[in-house]
Amino acid sequence: MRTAAFVFAFLAVAVAARAENARALRARGLELGYNLDHAEALDAFQAAIAADPNDPAAYSLAAATSWIRLLFDQGAITVDDYLGQARANIAKPRPDSTLAASFHDSLQRAIAISDERLRLHPDDADAHYQAGSAYGFLASYTATIEGRLFASLSPGRRAYREHERALELDPTRHDAGLIVGMYRYAVANLRAPLRLFAHLAGFGGDRERALRLVENAARTRSEVQANALFTLILIYNREARYDDALGVIGELQRRFPRNRLLWLEQANTALRAGRPREARSAVESGLARFHADARPKAFGEDARWRLTHGIAMVALADASADRELRAALESAKSDWVRGRAHKELGKLADRGGVRARAVAEYRDAERLCKSDRDNDCADEARALMKGVQ
Repeated sequence: MRTAAFVFAFLAVAVAARAENARALRARGLELGYNLDHAEALDAFQAAIAADPNDPAAYSLAAATSWIRLLFDQGAITVDDYLGQARANIAKPRPDSTLAASFHDSLQRAIAISDERLRLHPDDADAHYQAGSAYGFLASYTATIEGRLFASLSPGRRAYREHERALELDPTRHDAGLIVGMYRYAVANLRAPLRLFAHLAGFGGDRERALRLVENAARTRSEVQANALFTLILIYNREARYDDALGVIGELQRRFPRNRLLWLEQANTALRAGRPREARSAVESGLARFHADARPKAFGEDARWRLTHGIAMVALADASADRELRAALESAKSDWVRGRAHKELGKLADRGGVRARAVAEYRDAERLCKSDRDNDCADEARALMKGVQ
């Protein structure tokens, strides 16, 4: 009897130690990933898998890291890629087959373990949470990397329902509120016919509840806290709560100082807030990081830095704006970036009294932005062109 009790106690301690080691490795992987050290992050998650191969969390995070690196390689790097309607109609780099395979292999394992846990423990909040997380990553990958929005609805609905169930079982699981809040916020912003379709498909709306759920996830220490903070940058920009967005960006800069893109995000948010001097300071600080950083750059990243720098310079009447905007045009990979550069060049020509050139720049801006469905840019270019004529 005493021997059996000792064995069971020893096994319990060993299991707990293995789980704690895996949690520490996942935390290390998250820190690396949010600092743009994607390869090292993936290594950390693979080590977490080896430490506790029956925990779906590390498999999901390994899959998420492969997905984020694929987004990085396609140039989806700031809120501008998700804010408004801009969609680049370009042949993006073909997804790296090794990363794509890594994503699917890791996620299939996460889903298999999670589904088995749910079968054995149907009333366990964490079992529902882990399943929802895995299906959430599948929905995101399907929509962004594969470009199949309709096909992403089924795994997205599963993720939403699993995390709603986790919240029902344990209201303190604020991490589960992130996916629920994100989907509710997205539905609340749809036009009425699409909102009705989303409700029929099983998704709820409610903007206020959505924001509260995401904010609670951002305040609560968990493995999705940083993800919730990044989500708030997008939401606060959409809501024109620029001070709040800049506050979140500042917190993330302190947490992840090697993520140079946070300074680009800060500059773009400051521009939306009408603070070009703050934007210029942020983008120049970020550019110093960009040039000193030997790590891989995102697809079209140089043009994004140049464009933001040029826009801030135009607003501050800096004579170097023309140079930066033309550098952005030379390295741009998408029409909406080119269109925004032409719009700013039009402002420079207009300000200098060269009306014919200003009209030509605005016309190019409208055409290019419209081709990528960047309607805000196209509308502004059209209005500026009318002001010249």
